[in-house]
Amino acid sequence: MPDDNRDFDGLRVASLESRRADDIARMIERVGGHAYVSPSMREVPLPDSRDAVEFANRLITGQIDVFVLLTGVGTRHFVNAVERHIGRQRLIDALSDMTTVVRGPKPTAALKELGITPTVRVPEPNTWRELLTTLDTELPVANLVVGLQEYGTTNPSLIAGLEARGAKVDQLQVYTWDFPEDIAPLEANVRRMAAGELDVVMFTSANQVHHLMKLADDLGLSEKVQNAARQMMIASIGPTCSDALREHALAVDFEASPPKMGILVNHAAKAAHDVLARKRRVATLSTLTAPNDTEAKPYDQSAFMKACRREPTDYTPVWLMRQAGRYMAEYREVRAKVGFLELCRNPQLCSEVMCTAVEFLGVDAAIIFSDLLPILEPMGLDLEFAKGDGPVIHNPVREAADVDRVIDLESADSLHYVIETVAQTRADLPDHLPLIGFAGAPFTLASYAIEGGASRNYLHTKTLMYRDRGAWDALMGRLARSVAVYLNAQIAAGAQVVQLFDSWVGCLGPTDYNTFVAPHVKQLIESLTPGVPVIHFGTGNPELLVPMSQAGGHVVGVDWRIDLDEAWQRIGHDRAVQGNLDPLVLLADRETLRARTQQVLDQAADRPGHIFNLGHGILPQTPPDNAKALVDLVHELSAR
Repeated sequence: MPDDNRDFDGLRVASLESRRADDIARMIERVGGHAYVSPSMREVPLPDSRDAVEFANRLITGQIDVFVLLTGVGTRHFVNAVERHIGRQRLIDALSDMTTVVRGPKPTAALKELGITPTVRVPEPNTWRELLTTLDTELPVANLVVGLQEYGTTNPSLIAGLEARGAKVDQLQVYTWDFPEDIAPLEANVRRMAAGELDVVMFTSANQVHHLMKLADDLGLSEKVQNAARQMMIASIGPTCSDALREHALAVDFEASPPKMGILVNHAAKAAHDVLARKRRVATLSTLTAPNDTEAKPYDQSAFMKACRREPTDYTPVWLMRQAGRYMAEYREVRAKVGFLELCRNPQLCSEVMCTAVEFLGVDAAIIFSDLLPILEPMGLDLEFAKGDGPVIHNPVREAADVDRVIDLESADSLHYVIETVAQTRADLPDHLPLIGFAGAPFTLASYAIEGGASRNYLHTKTLMYRDRGAWDALMGRLARSVAVYLNAQIAAGAQVVQLFDSWVGCLGPTDYNTFVAPHVKQLIESLTPGVPVIHFGTGNPELLVPMSQAGGHVVGVDWRIDLDEAWQRIGHDRAVQGNLDPLVLLADRETLRARTQQVLDQAADRPGHIFNLGHGILPQTPPDNAKALVDLVHELSAR
């Protein structure tokens, strides 16, 4: 933990603050930083006030039930734009008599100047998510007309959230954002960022981010700014600002809580040295580039890798999900000495249990030993593997405002033990065996985070998904970006293939999958290192095979709830497939095991691109010799 007395100690600190540029420069210098402050934006009233006047007429004639004011400057611009048309006192009387909702201290102060006390105040950090949560508890808006004074630009997520609650939204825009009249200081900071001449960059508004990156793009420096920022500390005033930073691929290293300028400067100063040391230590991972080693490896021509590429093979390759697990006595012996999370954090032991299983079974690929959920810990979720209950999230995401607690995984250093497991397992495996990395898919991770553990009906997950599309997309976007960082780090450490597990997605139908899940999975897969095969695996609903394959992946995993030939027909023969023996067949007699193995192989019909696997993981009750017999049977029966 950083020393509470530590300050910037000579670090170069840029701030894009406009209204309080002098104040923030003094704050930075007071805690030992070299300040580079550049105003980045100014409010510009819209030249035509007719829309505002028409809005005011609807307001004073009772056609608007609730008036939401997002900014102080917007409130003042509105009054100035309409008072000469309808009369200042008439407007004040109308505002005094109606329900008003304010998003923080600035619109509260603007109303106070008019002698008006707002009806409802949104608590910190005053984002649109807190606004919606406040309305849910204090002012249900179903069937009401909600007037919305916007923050310079439209917030589609807020409007969608209001409409999802049954409100009719009447939008009011009275000003927009523009660059400052003198952009030279802002340009100087853009050039400093691109050249790596800053240590800390602080933002106090989402529009500062947009303007910085717009100017960087105009100067042809946006890529250099994004790359250089990976070795700087990026500090944000609050969640909305952080969302804008992530939108422009700028990692958020510190977010002020509560969202106050003094908190931003002072707490960033305490954290800066540790953050910079961490980011610079893991710079090679956070650049998300694959290793430069282009020399062909023995595993490149393995049956497994050829099948991923849909090339002909001498036999059907096979590996088994949970091939290192509780069905093996060796694994149970290890678990008797260490807890599950402790095991996951021990790269040597993880490699040992996997290599033991691979050697025993004789499979054609290894998968790292880990779990889907540890990625949630550095994202702000309190994870515990409780004995007898499985994984438990003690601070689940239930409301829109909770999404702001979920932190983007900006680099994989917080999961260094998994990355070290990849490297250790790759080093310990025979050269001819490929290594598979993996992660949970966004929907499955989101469901764990929202439900807090296992669920039968996904009540909380679907409630958030249906009720608040903006919050849902924000959560899924953070998970998709984080999983991409995580998988790319595994690839860089030595994984030849990665698998995306969507273990809980079967609770959805195709329409919901395409609406709420597919865009995020597509974004994730497109962000992965080119040339590395991706296995996309989901369970529980064969009707999702087509939309899942359309979302992406070189290989589509198939569970046992559909015949393999029918599944492949749906997916398309331009894609490889993996599967799909029912795991419970491994508890049957050898005759049945042989017959059912042959059935799956017959359905594959020797078509290039089949990887034999179970439809899900090996069950703990499975006799180890049956698992080994399955691998031998696949090799024997598929020999060509």
